[in-house]
Amino acid sequence: MSLKTAFVSRVAERLTGEERLQKKRAEVERDRRARKLPHIVEYFHQADDPYSHLAAQVLGQLVERYDIELRLNRVGAPPDWAAPERERLEAYAIIDAERLARKADLETGEHGLPTTPTDVRTGIGDARREALGHYLGAMFYYGGEWYWGIDRLHYLEARLTELGARRPGHGTGPIYAPPVVPAHPTGNTPTGYTHFDFYLSFRSPYTYAAAKRAKALANAYGTELKLRFVLPMVMRGLPVPKMKSRYITQDTAREAHRLGIPFGRIADPVGRPVERGYSLIPWAREQGLGFEFCHAFLEGVWSRGIDAGSDKGMQKIVETAGLDWAQARDVIDNDDWRAEAEANRAEMMDLGIWGVPSFRAGNIITWGQDRLWVIEDELRQPES
Repeated sequence: MSLKTAFVSRVAERLTGEERLQKKRAEVERDRRARKLPHIVEYFHQADDPYSHLAAQVLGQLVERYDIELRLNRVGAPPDWAAPERERLEAYAIIDAERLARKADLETGEHGLPTTPTDVRTGIGDARREALGHYLGAMFYYGGEWYWGIDRLHYLEARLTELGARRPGHGTGPIYAPPVVPAHPTGNTPTGYTHFDFYLSFRSPYTYAAAKRAKALANAYGTELKLRFVLPMVMRGLPVPKMKSRYITQDTAREAHRLGIPFGRIADPVGRPVERGYSLIPWAREQGLGFEFCHAFLEGVWSRGIDAGSDKGMQKIVETAGLDWAQARDVIDNDDWRAEAEANRAEMMDLGIWGVPSFRAGNIITWGQDRLWVIEDELRQPES
């Protein structure tokens, strides 16, 4: 590993670590108390965003449960750089939000805050959101941290509870608790599916956060997890600006900490490291260790700071997966994988999905490491 890679990975580990997070939170609270301010939560509502309509339905509960001052901001759609596949995003959001509404026992459609024409003046809210460092609707902001929709609201609730801001008489649970996946962890629950697909990228921290749970889900239902690797978005010419990548890294760190997944000593594998890793997937799969190799790579670059662009780093990854490095050296850096990666990308795009991690069981397609429950719900059904 080069000195630069080692230094960057150590810095990333510190920036995403729990110690730094708690220190920043303590500073925020000291400043708030010194200025005699209440707990100010800002909410950014996008009128034509399905996730905002779900979030708006729980605002009343949030104010009732917690001693906060809630400030509402209207915002427009995310900028083009944040939504490079806008039509797909909008179409998928409707489907996904409807599933989420059913799971959270909320209403679908236009509920919550009054809707407004899509050309409503949102400049003040947009400017405020950008100044604070974000780009999406349905976002909650408190003391330097962002919480997306009802999916991440439980993190804000836990933080407010720790600060003593939870009002008495409202129990201890969150408004919406993320489902535990797999819900049947003890194995071989019958399913009509022989397999489900896992669209993944080695440069996606969310892919890493999902990998072991996806495998556990497959094992729990006695079905196969099929690996569908695709080139990272930035290597496909789609923009991932710093604001977006910073939020994704911070959000993954939060999710990983909750799930007990080591994360933070990062060696970004963009470019040649990804390509070298992909060149070994078909070979590892032939050895019956395809998943083990993929997970070893992901864990190596997202939690161990391994430079996958070097032979020394790749040897660590290969051997961690239980594979032979001498054999791998005869295979690595081939281009045979490219056709498969492109076929996977084209298949994923045809299904209306452009990002990873994504999953498919039969006709059900879902996107996100926090949507594995959609696949589990489907695995309980007979294959159509």
